[in-house]
Amino acid sequence: MKIKEIYNILDKIAPFDTQEKWDNSGLIIGSLKDKFETIYLSLDTDSELIENLNENSLLITHHPLIFSGLKTINYDIYPSNIIKKMIQKNISLISLHTNYDKAHLNRFVVEKVLGYRVAKCDEFICYFEVEDIFDNFFQKIKSDLNLPFAKFVKTKKFIKTAAITTGSGAELIGEVKADCFLSGDIKYHQAYEAMENNLSLIEIGHFESEIYFAQSLSENLKNFNIQAIIANSKNPFKYE
Repeated sequence: MKIKEIYNILDKIAPFDTQEKWDNSGLIIGSLKDKFETIYLSLDTDSELIENLNENSLLITHHPLIFSGLKTINYDIYPSNIIKKMIQKNISLISLHTNYDKAHLNRFVVEKVLGYRVAKCDEFICYFEVEDIFDNFFQKIKSDLNLPFAKFVKTKKFIKTAAITTGSGAELIGEVKADCFLSGDIKYHQAYEAMENNLSLIEIGHFESEIYFAQSLSENLKNFNIQAIIANSKNPFKYE
């Protein structure tokens, strides 16, 4: 199968022209004319993952390996070390980042992982009804997302509505119209902003909230009779 064929399918699933201007979703390594034998899906691209992939393969990730222009190709450092190995093994790379967030990932986590029904999605923010006390909701989120621990800001005892942005969405705090906001990479001053605006927060981690990308995309690809292997990267963080 040619990369161009799978690229066109991915464009139907999550149109590349809907990505943010700063993003770099699309074909990262390879040529649309190239052929591949196996498709792998992963959140990220790391050295160990590439070592374990077969040659002549296509890797589809959520996060682009290259976000901006490279001024040097130094094989001793990231990401050039990985690019070199991928070229040696003839492994092509396509990424679906902000375009996939908007089209599928936030909704998938709400409905398939957390078990709620999406009320509406506004770009990167998905809203859903909770109708539970904060303490119960917090424990459910920790359990469902397999969080080893979770930071939170509690401004309300009862949560009627919640919103989620998987990955890093704390910059959207000022736009959220809900009782509680779930996202990753929340900074200290952003937590203060939420507290002063009477918005509860639950920090759900970047990796932990987006690791479902491969599962979600796999299900979408099956609608086109495309089979892929989930070979997710590892969380760079360790917890004790």
